[in-house]
Amino acid sequence: MVVTVRSLGLTGVSGYEVMVECALSGGLPAFDVVGLPDAAVRESRERVRSAIKSSGLKFPVSRITVNLAPAALKKEGTVYDLPIFLGILAAAGEIKAPAADAAFLGELSLTGALRPITGMLPMAMAAARQGIRTLYVPAENAAEASLADGVTIYPVPDVQALLRHLRGEEPLAPAPPWTGDSAPVPGPDFSEVMGQENVKRALEIAAAGGHNVLLIGSPGAGKSMLARRLPSILPDMTRQEALASTAIWSVAGLTDARRPLLRQRPFRSPHHTLSAAAMIGGGSIPRPGEVSLAHNGVLFLDELPEFQRDVLEALRQPMEDGEVTIVRSAASVCLPSRFMLVCAMNPCRCGWYGHPSGRCRCTKEQVAKYAGRISGPLLDRIDLHVQVPSVEFEAMRRRETPESSADIKKRADAAREIQRRRFAGTDISCNAQMTPAMVGQFCALDSAGEAILRTAFDRMGLTARSHDRILRLSRTIADLEGETSISAAHIAEAIQYRNTDILKG
Repeated sequence: MVVTVRSLGLTGVSGYEVMVECALSGGLPAFDVVGLPDAAVRESRERVRSAIKSSGLKFPVSRITVNLAPAALKKEGTVYDLPIFLGILAAAGEIKAPAADAAFLGELSLTGALRPITGMLPMAMAAARQGIRTLYVPAENAAEASLADGVTIYPVPDVQALLRHLRGEEPLAPAPPWTGDSAPVPGPDFSEVMGQENVKRALEIAAAGGHNVLLIGSPGAGKSMLARRLPSILPDMTRQEALASTAIWSVAGLTDARRPLLRQRPFRSPHHTLSAAAMIGGGSIPRPGEVSLAHNGVLFLDELPEFQRDVLEALRQPMEDGEVTIVRSAASVCLPSRFMLVCAMNPCRCGWYGHPSGRCRCTKEQVAKYAGRISGPLLDRIDLHVQVPSVEFEAMRRRETPESSADIKKRADAAREIQRRRFAGTDISCNAQMTPAMVGQFCALDSAGEAILRTAFDRMGLTARSHDRILRLSRTIADLEGETSISAAHIAEAIQYRNTDILKG
């Protein structure tokens, strides 16, 4: 007898349906799992065997064959323990075959308890697309699975409770849709930053338009402190953005039962010793890297020149396309990577070049060599190059409280609302993502602005990419001021943020 139980799997950060086919036949006792299973899937044989015996049921003494279809896709993880368990019992006549519109996910302990799994949200969303109406998941994954619309989620503590439910003896209660606490989690605030008004202005522009930023300054100037406060002025995520980011974090195992949905934009700050695979994603079965974990949020690279050259160069394509394609012999997946890049660096190796104290002893050649670690193509993709000067003593001892993140966020939100109406009906959400055609449509200049841009283009040796990025940036500056057209002042302010000479002190 062959029994089919519906389940789900993962490829990249997307779910797909898996049919677990269980067959019992005569011959010497054996237990085979086919359909390109990895080691964790093959080990499910022992977990399922122990769970059946722990439930007081008899493990069938026959030849058992389990096929995971589609067989051409690699299966990994412990997600198939529960459907294999049910398929064997149904094939042996211990229980009825599960309903055709039900699917099962979960890892089994040797006692039959269900343990949580990773990637629950994308699999639950795939279940809704495949017409699955009821989804049985480990109790700790129920809150996350309930975020998917159109599916009834049943939290399962152990297989005994599931068997009683399927037999109609003691029904399980479906999990209510997770709402959670709507109160924002307190975080670093700009009111804690004394001075640095020019840098705050640059970060406000970046938040308003989704632009990339490079902060350059001596140690202790506040580069990292300022960057870590950027998420506090970014616009709130829409539900669609929150689900997309949460799905990636779920695959990476970063969600939990208490907070299954990301409410705030991701902020990722990897150490400079990470590899290119850790940054971009990889593995024999590709998994998301830092650029994908920062999707819809901020990727902060502190001490930028200390990163390996191949790691930095690998960022160029994801920054342009908003996605990264990982090709392996076993699979090829496309992972989203729409993030704001925020970088911080010292002006030289010792960090004190140009500091008023004059303590730097680096030569001009050493300074140029240190700045040369950042390639021109990468710098060309960063919209704002901002000098972060040392904070003066008077600013540190100032009694009045600086402007809070909430006040700055109101202006950034107003600018984003203008952009939302401007790009309504498209996949574009902010000025930094405008296509070249949109730049020509929404970034028209008057004669004065045209003259300023032409002069800057010739004198600074700007590229076509930097030309368009200046226009996008000036469009954001105009939006912050509520202006419908770009003036000469807007284009002039945007140009000053493209001054790469600050890399030379």
